[in-house]
Amino acid sequence: MKKLILFVLIAAIAISCSVEVKTDIDSETNQEYEYDSLLVKKYGADDYGMKKFVIAFLKRGPNRSQDSTEAIKLQKAHLENINKLAEEGKLLLAGPFLDDGELRGIYIFDVQSIEEAKALTETDPAIQKGRLVMELHEWYGSAAVMAIPDIHRKLEKINVAE
Repeated sequence: MKKLILFVLIAAIAISCSVEVKTDIDSETNQEYEYDSLLVKKYGADDYGMKKFVIAFLKRGPNRSQDSTEAIKLQKAHLENINKLAEEGKLLLAGPFLDDGELRGIYIFDVQSIEEAKALTETDPAIQKGRLVMELHEWYGSAAVMAIPDIHRKLEKINVAE
């Protein structure tokens, strides 16, 4: 009797933990892919595989008069803040644009509101000193963006903030 109860209990647990998997084939590439309900839950995806984020455009700020030593210190503090926000799980993606235009870089935040993203951007020393300003927008994008931090850690040989 105890074995039967144990078997029923294990079966119930296995059924409750089951993963919904749907296999499909991409008509253009003929590649097979699977819908993964665990990833949907982990990344907060909707039925389209999407979710809401806040994207920030970093722009040149009004105060760029720092000398080169101060600008280097400010850049280091800026990068340290980026790493802190990433470690907290709030910042999923960050990077500079490679030209020398007004638009300096982007952030993608995993937050629910512009107000929350604004509070996070205000922790950036480059924002505080006016070297950069942020333009924030709600953005509906692929929930796969949530995987970027984990993948990036596996690719990063040098941490620029260290």
